[in-house]
Amino acid sequence: MHRSEDRASSFAIPAHIVTLFEYRRKSGLMAALSNRLNRHVAALRACHRCPNMVSGPISGGAVISRVILVGQAPGVKEPILGKPFAWTAGKTMFKWFTESLNVDEECFRSTVYMAAVCRCFPGKTGAGGDRVPSKDEVANCSEWLAAEIKLLLPELIIPVGKLAIGQFIQQVPPLTDLIGTKWTLEKFGHRFDIVPLPHPSGASPWHRIEPGKTLTQRALEIIRDHPAWANRV
Repeated sequence: MHRSEDRASSFAIPAHIVTLFEYRRKSGLMAALSNRLNRHVAALRACHRCPNMVSGPISGGAVISRVILVGQAPGVKEPILGKPFAWTAGKTMFKWFTESLNVDEECFRSTVYMAAVCRCFPGKTGAGGDRVPSKDEVANCSEWLAAEIKLLLPELIIPVGKLAIGQFIQQVPPLTDLIGTKWTLEKFGHRFDIVPLPHPSGASPWHRIEPGKTLTQRALEIIRDHPAWANRV
């Protein structure tokens, strides 16, 4: 009896070896996820499903994160600059995160996966505003978002603007009842929290005047305090 116990103890794997094995296992899983996400982004950028879109798809890149930001659709400048939220609305949004969460644009882009309801610029209306994507265009692009949620299994999603919020909440309430709140949802076979933000467009004053200004700040504080935010990468 004592001999068998001694023999078992002599074959015990040292703790540092166990740690090394675990590290290599996790590294292998991360490498596999990175490869899958890179292939996904490459396929996304090659998509041409929607003939009425003016530009090709815009992507924020293959960022592995527990947090996904979902915008509405690129504007006229994003295809030129090759990244989402690259112009006026982006400057406002990144200012929110810099001032309230101490995360500047460079840090945000490298630690948050940036998606959108539609990844291509829809073009302009006759009146000069950005065209709202059609239901078919939204449905086509929702397949990319579904795949991203299944790949990344995010714990927090930040939809920006009513079109983005509407992909998660069927009956979108007034912004005064929505911004500054957290919702727990299940979609695409995965459970996660969402914290909606208003669209930072210069065309809308909602986030610059009360109660929108205070509610936007409250939403940013909820994001800041969410466990996924501190551990997003």
